[in-house]
Amino acid sequence: MRKILFIAAGVLFISGSYAQNIDRSHAPKPGPAPVIKLKDPVVYTLKNGIKVLVVENHKTPMISASYYIYTGPVKEGDKAGAMGLMGRMLNEGTQHMSKAQFDLAAEQDGTSISLNSSGGSVAALDRYFDKGLGLMADALRYPALAQSSFDKLKTQELNGLKISEKSINTIASNVTSALAYGKQSPLGEFETSASVNNIALADVKDYYQKYITPSNGYLTIIGDIKPEQAHKLAEKYFGDWTGAKITVSQIAPVENPATTEIDLVDVPSAVQSVINVTNVISLPLDNPDYFSALIANQILGGGSDAYLFKDIREKHGFTYGAYSSVSGGVHQTRFNANAAVRNAVTDSSVMLFMQNIKKIRDGEVDQDLLRDTKAAFNGNFALGTENIARIAGFARNIMIYHLPKDYYRTYLQKINAVSATDVQKAAKKYFNYANTRIVIAGKADSIKAGLEKLGYPVKMYDKDANPVSAEAAAAANKPAASATEVINHYLKAIGGEQAIGKLTSVLASGTMKVQGMEMPITIKRMAPNKEYMEMSMNGQVVSKTIFNGTTGYQLQMGQKKDLSADQVAKYKEEKSLIPQLHYLEGDYKLVPGKVVKIDGKDANQLTVTGPSGKPSVEYYDVNTGLLLRSEVTSDMQGQSIQVQTSFSDYKKVGDLLLNQSQTMTITAPQGSQEMSIHFTDYKLNEGVSEADFQ
Repeated sequence: MRKILFIAAGVLFISGSYAQNIDRSHAPKPGPAPVIKLKDPVVYTLKNGIKVLVVENHKTPMISASYYIYTGPVKEGDKAGAMGLMGRMLNEGTQHMSKAQFDLAAEQDGTSISLNSSGGSVAALDRYFDKGLGLMADALRYPALAQSSFDKLKTQELNGLKISEKSINTIASNVTSALAYGKQSPLGEFETSASVNNIALADVKDYYQKYITPSNGYLTIIGDIKPEQAHKLAEKYFGDWTGAKITVSQIAPVENPATTEIDLVDVPSAVQSVINVTNVISLPLDNPDYFSALIANQILGGGSDAYLFKDIREKHGFTYGAYSSVSGGVHQTRFNANAAVRNAVTDSSVMLFMQNIKKIRDGEVDQDLLRDTKAAFNGNFALGTENIARIAGFARNIMIYHLPKDYYRTYLQKINAVSATDVQKAAKKYFNYANTRIVIAGKADSIKAGLEKLGYPVKMYDKDANPVSAEAAAAANKPAASATEVINHYLKAIGGEQAIGKLTSVLASGTMKVQGMEMPITIKRMAPNKEYMEMSMNGQVVSKTIFNGTTGYQLQMGQKKDLSADQVAKYKEEKSLIPQLHYLEGDYKLVPGKVVKIDGKDANQLTVTGPSGKPSVEYYDVNTGLLLRSEVTSDMQGQSIQVQTSFSDYKKVGDLLLNQSQTMTITAPQGSQEMSIHFTDYKLNEGVSEADFQ
C-alpha cells in the first residue's frame, strides 16, 4: 500500500503599517532608559514557613495565586519522568472529589486551576477566589493519586515519547545536556521509554511526600484583594499544612572538555543536522559579569540582528535561524549556540559558528550595535514590568536566590553600564572556543567525512548519550544488500510477482487516530495509479483526495484545491498498485545504504528516486524482506517537512501479504505530530469502479 502523506500548511499573516515624514535612511536613535519603579509586595510568613507575597491590583475584579516549591534539581535516575508524572497526577482529582467533580466545581465559576510538580496556580473572579484557592489547596494537599489515573497518564507519556524519541531535535537536546553535565547529574539526565516503564504508582507517591510540602513554599497572590484578606485565606487553606523538609541538593561542578571536540549522534533518517555548540558556565545572578554576559549573548545570537543570524542565515542561507543563549543560576548553567542546517552544509555551518564566537571574543563590538542592544533590553524589561505577576516573581527570586533587595530596581542601570570591553571580557570568559563541545545529531553517512576535515576530534554517541566504539561503529556501517536483492526479497515476501500482477484494485477501510480523535478512513485504488481517499468525522466528510490518472484534487472542510504539479507527478510515476514491482526498471534510481536498526530489527536501507525526481528512503527487514519504514521530505512554504511512515501487522489477504497498520510521524520546524491508520478490511479486485475517481 502506497505511503500516505499528510502535510499541514501554516498560515502566514502579514501586516503593514504606514507613517509619514520619517527618514528611513537611518535607524532611529534610542531614547533614554526607562525609569523603573517597582512596588514591593506585602510579605507574610506562615508558621509552617510558607512565604505569602501579596500584590494589590484593583484595575480588574480578578485574583490569581500561585504556589511554588523551590526544590532545586531533583535526581530521578533510572526512573526519570517520575516527577513530571507526579505533577500531572495532581490534576486527577482529590481524596474528597473525583476529577470530574473537581473540574466541574472550577468550571462552573469560570475558575482556572492547574497543578504541576512545582506547585500550582489558580485564577478567578474576586467573588470566587476563596473557593478557587480552596480547590487548589485541596489538590495539593489531598490528591487522589489513584492507580487508574496513573495508568492512563503513564500510557499517554509513553505514547508521547514514541514520537519525541524519534525527533532529531529531542535527540540533540538530550545528548547535549547529558554530555555537558554528565548522565549521572540531575542536570544531564532525561526521560526515556525505559525510564518511564520503570515508574510505579509507589514512586509517584514517594515523590509527592518528599516534594509537595510547605517547605521552601512561596504563595503569591495578585489582584483585587487586600493584603490582610489574602493573609487570612492563606492561613485558612495552608496554615496547618505539614510535610517533609526540602534540602536543595548541592551539585558538584563539571569541567568542559580540554580541547574542542565534535560529538556526533548518528540519526540515519535525518535530512538535516541539529548543531549545538555548548559549554558549561558558573554564573550566579548576582555575579558582576551577569549583565555583560546577557549583552554579549544578545549581540552574538540573541535575534535577527545578531552575528549568527546575519551570517549563517542571511549571508549564507544555511538555516532558517541561528541563535545562542546564556543563563545564570545557583548551579552550573550552559552557553549554547544552535541551528538546524541541511546535511550538505553541516561542516560549513560548524565553521561559521566557531568564526562568530571567535569574532566576539577577539574584538570589541561596534558602539552603535552596543547602544541599540542596550536600548532593546531597556524597552523589553520596562514592558515586562507592566505584568504584575512578573513583579511578584522578582520578589520571589530575591528571596530564593538571596539577591540584593534593589536587584531589579537597578537592573537597567547595570545593563546600561556594560561597556564594549565588558562584552569582550564576558565573551572570552563564558563563550568557549578552544575547549567547547560541538554536539551534532545528523546522518553520519552524509556529514562525518566533512566534519573530520575541520580538524577537531569526532566522537560518536548513540541517542542515549552512550559512546559508540570504533568496532560498534564499523558494525553499524555494514552495507545493505543490493537493490535487486532487496526488491526481489520484498516482492517474494508479499506474494510474488505473478500474484501482484493480477492485482487491479484495492478497497481498504479502517480507522485513523490523530490527537486523540478517531476518524473512519476509506481508500480505493485502481491500477495503475488512480486513488480515492476519504476521511470523515461524525458522519461528515472532512477530507477527500482523488486522482483520476491525469488530474486530481483535494477537498478539505468544504474547500476544494487542485493537486499541485509535484503531487500529480508523484502519482503518475507509479505503474502498479505495488510500486516496487517496477523499481528495477530504468525509470527508477536505487541506491543501497547500510543495515540499520528499525524497531529492534535489522533493515536494509534503500534510497529510491522515481521519475519525478523526488527521493524517498525505504527500510526492508533483512530477515522477512517486508517493508518496515519509509521516509520522504517535502518543502512546504519554505519549510522542510519530513514524513516517516512505519508499516506493521502484515496480514494475508487473498494471495498477498498486506500491512494492517501504518504510523506516520510528521516532523516540521515547529515540532512533531503522530497519526496512525489501522485497516480493518481489505477487498482485492472488487468494490472499486471508474466512477469513484471522478
